[in-house]
Amino acid sequence: MCQYCGCPDMPLLRDYTAEHERAVNLGGDAVRALDAGDVAHAHQLAGRMAVELRSHWRGEEDGLFAQLLTSDDIFEDYIAPLIDEHRELDAFLTLMDLSVPADRDRFRTAVFDLHEHIAKEEDALFPASVTTLDGDQWDSAIDAWQRAHPGVRML
Repeated sequence: MCQYCGCPDMPLLRDYTAEHERAVNLGGDAVRALDAGDVAHAHQLAGRMAVELRSHWRGEEDGLFAQLLTSDDIFEDYIAPLIDEHRELDAFLTLMDLSVPADRDRFRTAVFDLHEHIAKEEDALFPASVTTLDGDQWDSAIDAWQRAHPGVRML
């Protein structure tokens, strides 16, 4: 995330970014475990990554994305593919078998692609939200994050 737009000062965007970092770190650790031949540990790490992403996606889609979509139709063409990417990665993470070489390769690609996906959010959508959403919309987006993370406090 850039440091000049104000995103790091927004608690919700700060937490989304922290979730992104945890997910890519878990994915990277899983890839390194695969490279070391430890499929069981890679599977455990990939499972933790999936849990992190699922709550993140729910908060993002029900919160920030929903508020942006009600603000301006211009966001629809940008957000719809991001949601599709969430669904595709979720389906793969649900069905993958890291003992299968093709799934190991696909997992490596998915972790790499996740970086690009995150850049689309952090470098474009998050800054746009800072200038687009009003106070009530931010409150609604934060409420959605909290519903997606029961029992968890924002950073």
